[in-house]
Amino acid sequence: MNARFKLPLHFLCLLVIVLRAAGLAAPARSASLDLQDGDTVVFLGDSITHQCLYTQYVEDFFHTRFPERRIHFHNAGVGGDKAADVLARFDDDVAAFRPKYVTVLLGMNDGQYEDFKPEIFATYAADMTRTLERIKAIGATAILLSPTMFDFPVVEWRKDDATYRFRGQPRSPNYNAVMAYFGAWGRSQAYERSLPFVNLWGPLNDFTAQERAEHPRFTLLSDAIHPGPGGHVIMAAAMIDTLQADRRSVSAINLTRAGGQWRPPPRAKIERLEGTATHVSFTFTSAALPWVIPSEGSAVATKWNWPEDARLGFELTKAGHRLSNEMVRLAGLEPGSYEIKIDGQPIGKPVPHVLLGAKIELQANENTPEYQQSLRVALLNRERNDQAVRPLREVWAKVKGARKKFADAPEQFAKFMADTRPEIDHLVKLARDYEDRIHAAAQPVPRHYEITRVTGPAAGSSTKK
Repeated sequence: MNARFKLPLHFLCLLVIVLRAAGLAAPARSASLDLQDGDTVVFLGDSITHQCLYTQYVEDFFHTRFPERRIHFHNAGVGGDKAADVLARFDDDVAAFRPKYVTVLLGMNDGQYEDFKPEIFATYAADMTRTLERIKAIGATAILLSPTMFDFPVVEWRKDDATYRFRGQPRSPNYNAVMAYFGAWGRSQAYERSLPFVNLWGPLNDFTAQERAEHPRFTLLSDAIHPGPGGHVIMAAAMIDTLQADRRSVSAINLTRAGGQWRPPPRAKIERLEGTATHVSFTFTSAALPWVIPSEGSAVATKWNWPEDARLGFELTKAGHRLSNEMVRLAGLEPGSYEIKIDGQPIGKPVPHVLLGAKIELQANENTPEYQQSLRVALLNRERNDQAVRPLREVWAKVKGARKKFADAPEQFAKFMADTRPEIDHLVKLARDYEDRIHAAAQPVPRHYEITRVTGPAAGSSTKK
């Protein structure tokens, strides 16, 4: 261990064990995200927020899960930021959007990639405290996110890789534990202030360890610092899980045949229901769509070099089942195999009546019109992030550079901001215009279902869970 490290190794080992066993993953209070029509969420952070991935995936969830609500999102991440940097742009980049919630993801740069130093941590804690006070002063609720994982083995693996952006830059092999310490402090702050807290460090580490048991060079962070799309899905799922959005499932079609009649549950949005023991048809309008994300995080080139399919995060977290759960159950069909059609199109191979009588889940079935509608919404939101949000973050990165350049010339910085303001305003408006299109694309559509017995033995389920 580096001799400059201020905390003994046994303390760090104990710290990590305690964080995992004692519940860093638990919220500091009973957390819930109450987003109603017209509310705004600001995502405040550094380059990990600037990537526009976990933010995009959380946006996708809320756009499709609550299509009746106009919920607004603003990404306020800037690459390289420390807590002190966000204070400098707070009024224009956070307060101006009048948020109800501000998620705060900082710390990766604040620790300076070194072994733990009390003076470095003291600066981080002081600046984070000021940030939380500023959020409180504008009437918003801060949601503290733990720093994410630092994957030091990647630094070792890529030390001779000429394409590695951070090759040759010093990185502490203990930095992942330092981030755990920063996260534990954040959780204590959340507890003291009665604020929600989300652990991102834990799931990223857990899934990495799980996958490395079979694939020793597995990583969710190809540059050791920035999660790829799969890692960002894990982060988004942790946020949605912890913050307990009030509509955690998409829909439940539950029909029972008794006395020769098919009967829906009370208040179910099922119309034109008719059928026999071997055929059922009805029209159903779901209040929500499944959480679907594109396989690629961006349709344009970025500097972060994302190699993996974003849906890796769905596979690891089982987020489809846990956070969508689009269920169909028909009890009372005669034995046999049944074809399911939605809007006249088969959604896969026939399924046995026993499975239909138990339940099938459709949220991951790419053949359903609900899945395809949700994917269109997600692709439109990806376009929004590619064309408006990430470019806006690049402008704010230039603002940070100008603020430093003109630190002793306030009039020149004021002129720079006056010249830059039209571009900022244009991109903010463009992002909001995309939200209008996304809202329209996510609106519920009545779907016509037909379940019909077909000849031949049961072919098994065509659905994915």
